[in-house]
Amino acid sequence: MSSKPVAAPETIVETAPKQSTLARVFHAFSYRDFRLLWFGAFTSSSGTWLQEAALTWILYTLTRKASYLGYLAFLSTAPIILFTLIGGVMADRIDRRRILIASQWTQLVCALTLATLAFLRVPDMMLVWSALAISFLTGCAQAFGGPAYQALIPTLVEKKDLPNAIALNSIQFHLARIVGPTIAGIPFVIFSEQIFAAGVSFGVNGLSFIAVIIALLMLNVRYIPSGGNGGMRSEMREGLSFVWHQPALLSLTFLSFASTFLGMQMTTFFAVYAKDIFKTDARGNSLLIAVSGAGAVTGALIVAALGNIKHKGRNAMIMQICFGLTIVLFSLNSQVWLAYPIIFTASICMMCVFSLIASLVQLIVEDKMRGRVMSIYMLAFRGGAPLGALITGFLAERYPLQHVLLVEGALLSLIALAFLLSPSRVKER
Repeated sequence: MSSKPVAAPETIVETAPKQSTLARVFHAFSYRDFRLLWFGAFTSSSGTWLQEAALTWILYTLTRKASYLGYLAFLSTAPIILFTLIGGVMADRIDRRRILIASQWTQLVCALTLATLAFLRVPDMMLVWSALAISFLTGCAQAFGGPAYQALIPTLVEKKDLPNAIALNSIQFHLARIVGPTIAGIPFVIFSEQIFAAGVSFGVNGLSFIAVIIALLMLNVRYIPSGGNGGMRSEMREGLSFVWHQPALLSLTFLSFASTFLGMQMTTFFAVYAKDIFKTDARGNSLLIAVSGAGAVTGALIVAALGNIKHKGRNAMIMQICFGLTIVLFSLNSQVWLAYPIIFTASICMMCVFSLIASLVQLIVEDKMRGRVMSIYMLAFRGGAPLGALITGFLAERYPLQHVLLVEGALLSLIALAFLLSPSRVKER
């Protein structure tokens, strides 16, 4: 971390050099530790999205049931609901880097185990149920690593650069949605045996975790726990009470839950659209995910370029209305060529919503409470997606998936509109 510049004598008038747009967008990269973590996390996230694309395709190919995609999405992130509040307390009590390194090693082992099962060509349904179980274990690791990661980011940059750092962090995650699925299509082209090709993708994902482990070991930042006297349960209650008595945080937490519960199901069920509606192959499924990632990166770049803008809450609600409307358009479309611009636009809106809400939450909370507050935020943000996937998968077995997504998109827009028209003060922040 660089020290603050010494103030110039009063007799000297200095004009701060005006930053170019490009320099403003990537300003957080001027911090060494942030750069290290960004590139390590990007490599790991690329591997994660590579595995996600391969796994959703192979599960739907083996089962031909959309409900299994719902099971996968639910089991992979259900641990967020179960353990993330505990993870938040630990992030305020233990060195956050140590938690993250343990989380990454666990995910590495899970990915390589899944690759081994694919290479051994175990029976189809054994592979399916093993993949679901391993996804649950991976989610457990993420439940503890997620709050630690979110709490670590603000310690790498100065507060004035935090919105930019959050936007750039979103860029790495969603840029990986382009790189990972694009690479995922390559094994399916090279190898005729689809399960073997999926195993290659799982193995590459396992190796990708080494990059972020190395980055974490090289960080200079040190977190000194506050050493609170209360037990884990009392500290958890303290975090919940803090959020409950902060109306702005409470509103932001609900909006983040709604955006993932209703908004993320379009991407979760891309494999169903690719195979049954657009009539494409595994590469077509990967392309849908990649286009979504490209839109998300574009949205994050827009937020990064805007910097620390006023009325983030109001802008987030407007973008959430637009996000819901694009989901409605996607649900009404049956042409793959038209799906690409719709997905791209929807992902821009989605990323603007996520980045603006995350920035507001991080700016409101103080560091000693950051781990616990971010765990509550993650519980809503990450917990909404698996619950929504489980319900969407259940409904898709009984009604056309297009109709389910249409209702979800409409509800998402209506919720944001209700907040926008309400006296809630979060829109003024």
